[in-house]
Amino acid sequence: MRLSICILLLSLLFSLSIQAAEIRYVSDKQFVPLRSGAGTNYRIVHRGIPSGTRLTVNSSLADGSWSDVTMENGNRGWIQPQFLMRDPPARLKLSEISAQADKARAKNIDLESKLAALVTQRDELINQVTGSDFELNGVSAELHELKKISGKSVQLDKDNRRLVEEAENLRSDVEMLEAERLRLQDKLESEDFMNGAMAVLLGVIIALVVPRLIPKRRKDSSWA
Repeated sequence: MRLSICILLLSLLFSLSIQAAEIRYVSDKQFVPLRSGAGTNYRIVHRGIPSGTRLTVNSSLADGSWSDVTMENGNRGWIQPQFLMRDPPARLKLSEISAQADKARAKNIDLESKLAALVTQRDELINQVTGSDFELNGVSAELHELKKISGKSVQLDKDNRRLVEEAENLRSDVEMLEAERLRLQDKLESEDFMNGAMAVLLGVIIALVVPRLIPKRRKDSSWA
């Protein structure tokens, strides 16, 4: 009896193909069992590995019927390679794309808020410039009259130049804010374009992948 067990173990060891550990992911099929040995007659050590679970393939049988794998929590067992994928399932990729789209939308909202604040500041500066222009025109008229009747024309002329400089500074501020508003508007339009492209790509992926995510009814098999 012991000799038979030893022969069986030796044949099993020689049938294993020695290979470097590889990373695989559980396919979209739900409740993939993990067994204690390479066969359906071995006990189940994990009844339902979720889709997308990351596994390390330690080795596989020479005929490719079973693979020795290790879960990230340290659980080890045997699984049929037909339930393993090289890349994460499409469901996980769709989740990542949706998260990126949500992040882009949040960023757009922040940019729109900043743009609105800049527009408000621009309007306030325009009002200040308009008021300064009106005041400057009034002061210029007064100076013109005062120069005729007063010997303080030098001081009045200095005041006039000061107001002109202030008005020019305000105009410069308005131009800078307008340039910043245009830059943010261009950036916002670029973000909207990227979001639209991402939405189209997401729609194409969903159209191609979702039909494959629906589990197909399989016949009862002793391999399940």
